[in-house]
Amino acid sequence: MAEKLLKFVSLDQQMPTKRKSESRLQDFDEVYARFDIAGAEKQASRCSQCGVPFCHIHCPLGNNIPDWLRLTAENRLQDAFLMASSTNNMPEICGRICPQDRLCEGNCVIEKDFDAVTIGAVEKYIVDTAWENGWVKPISPPTELDQSVGIIGAGPAGLAAAEELRKVGYQVHIYDRHDRAGGLLVYGIPGFKLEKDVVSRRTGRLEQSGITFHLDFEVGREGSLTDLREKHDALLIATGVYRGRGLKVPGVGLGNIREALDYLIASNKKGFGDDVPEFENGNLDAKGKNVVVIGGGDTAMDCVRTAVRQGAKSVKCVYRRDRANMPGSAREVENAEEEGVEFVWLTGPEAFVGDADVSAVRAYEMRLGAPDGTGRQAPEPVPGSSFNMDCDLAILALGFEPEDLPALFGAPELRVTRWGTVTVDHESMMSNLDGVFAAGDIVRGASLVVWAIRDGRDAGSAIKTFLENKNAAAA
Repeated sequence: MAEKLLKFVSLDQQMPTKRKSESRLQDFDEVYARFDIAGAEKQASRCSQCGVPFCHIHCPLGNNIPDWLRLTAENRLQDAFLMASSTNNMPEICGRICPQDRLCEGNCVIEKDFDAVTIGAVEKYIVDTAWENGWVKPISPPTELDQSVGIIGAGPAGLAAAEELRKVGYQVHIYDRHDRAGGLLVYGIPGFKLEKDVVSRRTGRLEQSGITFHLDFEVGREGSLTDLREKHDALLIATGVYRGRGLKVPGVGLGNIREALDYLIASNKKGFGDDVPEFENGNLDAKGKNVVVIGGGDTAMDCVRTAVRQGAKSVKCVYRRDRANMPGSAREVENAEEEGVEFVWLTGPEAFVGDADVSAVRAYEMRLGAPDGTGRQAPEPVPGSSFNMDCDLAILALGFEPEDLPALFGAPELRVTRWGTVTVDHESMMSNLDGVFAAGDIVRGASLVVWAIRDGRDAGSAIKTFLENKNAAAA
């Protein structure tokens, strides 16, 4: 089948059809269509099958990308699906939302002289095809074990750990404070990047596999951490980080200055048809407003692209560095610009202006100075460069940090770092409390979904080892 590969010298890179910006502004449907079989085979055949696959090395999950690209090029789609699923609990989700331009595709060895293989789009095609053909089956563990594991948080880390533990046969219970499973996959990421039925079919499969979901369950309200420890043989804390980082400038207490996650959750709930009073009264609706989003990461991109779909009068994204140093996906920036978002580079907020509600953002120009501790050039204000931008709704997308879990969980004995993340032994992934593990953003800090899945898989393995050792000691 070698003739089906190494086609990058004769075939150009091609993405699936992208909807025109005028059309996609009318709804929250995904931007990119799916490959057909011919398109997927052709793009997969561009893989060079290199000896040192940097796409694999730079994937947090260590996905066997060249292998399932080869299988796709050979039209062995079921085998390609099994290969993709062997290292990834949610390949169809990663295919949609991973920043491939920074990870696998950005490190493709043919990128230097040719455009990279469109890895994410092929991955999406493989797994969507698997769902349509009934290849994705509920988990059938070889035996049912008596021991149970409680997982706090139904986001990607918790779901990945739950699947790995259920495969072994443990009784798995997931507790989440929201009314739907999925965490930020459901409430934090807009539908134009990840349609919600993609998440619900994945969580539905886990339910069919015997995993029990306890929704609308907030630890510290419906039960304490101690209660859950008494109920289960092991616990995993996989809450993620939800609290937005603040901004200390004059006027930050004015009305209509909102956190990014509050804004995105309201929009997603509205998309579900839920009753969202703050959206209905206009506080979290961008329609007809001059919107200014402060931040340069993927969450900021989600906010600006949501605002244009809500019918904002204008949408500006304010970022203190230049385009080349922006942490968000370059593909997302391009999509946002096509949709009418204006990026105000090298600009920082100086103050919010207004009476009761914000009416303008006073900002100043910035320049890149000497490198900071991370090696990046540190932005510094340009004296005398202040200017105002009209603003009826300001959205702060400056990153996330943990909530005070010891207080929230009623567990002052739980040890956390000075940043509020849970302290764990990085080999065992266990906290200072026996049998209580932690994984994902609540340990790592705000990061990518693909890293949360990796951490969840590792946590599942660590908990399995703990329970086996516990059994052996009791024997």
